[in-house]
Amino acid sequence: MGTERSAPQWLIILAFMAVYIVWGTTYLAVIYGLRGFPPFMLSALRYLMAAILLLSWCLYKRMPWPGWSVIKVCIVSGILMLVGGSGIVAWAEQYVTSGQAAIVIAAEPFVFLLADRKRWREYFGNAFILTGLLVGFGGIILFFGGGSSAAQPETGVSMQWVGYGAILLGTVFWVAGALHAEGNLNKRIPNVLSSGIQLLAAAIASGVLSGATGEWSGFHFERVPLQAWAGLLYLVFFGSLIAYMAFTWLITVRPPALVSTHTYVNPVVAVLMGWAFVNEQLSWMQLLAMFVILVGVLLTNFPAYKLSANRQRA
Repeated sequence: MGTERSAPQWLIILAFMAVYIVWGTTYLAVIYGLRGFPPFMLSALRYLMAAILLLSWCLYKRMPWPGWSVIKVCIVSGILMLVGGSGIVAWAEQYVTSGQAAIVIAAEPFVFLLADRKRWREYFGNAFILTGLLVGFGGIILFFGGGSSAAQPETGVSMQWVGYGAILLGTVFWVAGALHAEGNLNKRIPNVLSSGIQLLAAAIASGVLSGATGEWSGFHFERVPLQAWAGLLYLVFFGSLIAYMAFTWLITVRPPALVSTHTYVNPVVAVLMGWAFVNEQLSWMQLLAMFVILVGVLLTNFPAYKLSANRQRA
């Protein structure tokens, strides 16, 4: 069984809203950011700005710095999740649309199921969780089948599939990092401090990748359009601060495979954002898929809701 600690139900609901809804909007923000920044540079700046804000707050509150063993866990998990996971997604969004990227990432709960061996009995022994994961994934397939398969402008079909493969690889990195943090990070370490260290490590690693791939060659900050700066700032405050911290906290109070059901709702939000801002159309099949996805999310979380209700009555 899991090792989750108890937490107020209202706080859990707010955190789930952040990873379900806010994270779904960040795929569009990446598209805007890429209009002025190369992908790894965008990630490096995003993580560095968020890390400075979080660690400055920790210094202001005089939080004790953790030992080297904790720092190592933060460094490894931060690089795996934020560089190997989110950074690769940003790179792939040069070749696929924001909605397509969110849809491919829907494989994440299944990767969690396969990798999180200590909870296999909990996952595979609960009909609601297993059924919900299958229903949600079926909704993603329906959603993908009902939309356009067009790639990003001026992108060939072959690079589109390279983008899909990169996103799937990034999903594996993200799961590995999340489980490494969840299994090895001291729960007494404040989430704001551990997240700040993870973001700083990811910023340095992304900066190294950016330099190694030649992204700084010929780059000029004064040529970056306003919409790219807006995308970057949105990623900093809403993606790296609000949603990411909500995720890293949620995996300490709920099984990671349940938290990862955000990947079922994120595609819906991502495509809705595309419809609202760039006039993409939704088909009736996509609308049906949204309903199926939400049913899957409710099923996977039903055991947790029931357990929380029983605790409140006790």
